[in-house]
Amino acid sequence: MKGALLCRKRPCRICRRWFMPNAKVKERQMTCGDAECQREWHRRKCKEWNKNNAEYFRANYLQKKLDTASESIKASKSAQPESGSALFKKCPMNIGLPLEVVQEVISPQQIVIIEYFGQLLIRRFQEVLRRKLIVNTSKVSQLLPTSFSRGDGH
Repeated sequence: MKGALLCRKRPCRICRRWFMPNAKVKERQMTCGDAECQREWHRRKCKEWNKNNAEYFRANYLQKKLDTASESIKASKSAQPESGSALFKKCPMNIGLPLEVVQEVISPQQIVIIEYFGQLLIRRFQEVLRRKLIVNTSKVSQLLPTSFSRGDGH
């Protein structure tokens, strides 16, 4: 009797059409057999997973950059002494400091971490500015009268 209850018809989570779930999948099947519904369900679940696991990608990104920096150090030690500056020339944040001085004081791994924190700060600052812009535009719409005229008769 319990198996019969699990395999009852149910609505597709995407198109809302009723379907009979596959007997092997049972309660885990959320969409009908339509390919578009399955793609949309997969897209939604991936979006949800990415939102819940954003830290996973941040850690991977930083680790890749650190690995690249350490590889460039090894390559620079085995090659010419000037080739170590290639990492700093690729740096997307143009800090305007003399590269030779920075290379003597800070290792490439430290530069990668500083650059990463700089990008995080910029992203957070932009988010705050966007929120402020939304708040300000709602206040402006409250200040304007409902019968606002341009002054040219229209």
